Amino acid sequence: MTERRSILSGSTFEEEIGYARAVVDGDWVHLSGTTGFDYTTMTISDQVVEQAEQCLRNIEAALTEAKCTFADVVRVRYLLPDRADFEPCWPVLRRAFGEVRPAATMLMCGLADPRMKIEIEVYARRNTA
Repeated sequence: MTERRSILSGSTFEEEIGYARAVVDGDWVHLSGTTGFDYTTMTISDQVVEQAEQCLRNIEAALTEAKCTFADVVRVRYLLPDRADFEPCWPVLRRAFGEVRPAATMLMCGLADPRMKIEIEVYARRNTA
């Protein structure tokens, strides 16, 4: 039987909405869309680049708990309400994914809270060899 477990970040959103930050299903790790909130204080910067940096810290924490790293990411999806905010984030995103080169998509859409300027979702495959 395949191992399946949930990883929680402590975000109040997970409790209020009813989801997990990530689900580990065998070798696959599915990370929910992750925002720039600092989940320990539930605060968020009003700067998109700072939000992107916090998104990546939140993602890294979940990946670590799932026993993998950014190097295991195979797919990333960037969600932003304003396309003009995407390019300023590129250097931050390149630091996390530049060597890995996962498949990627950027979508423009509304996010759940008007303070959110970017949300990042990733899929990773753990190296269990």
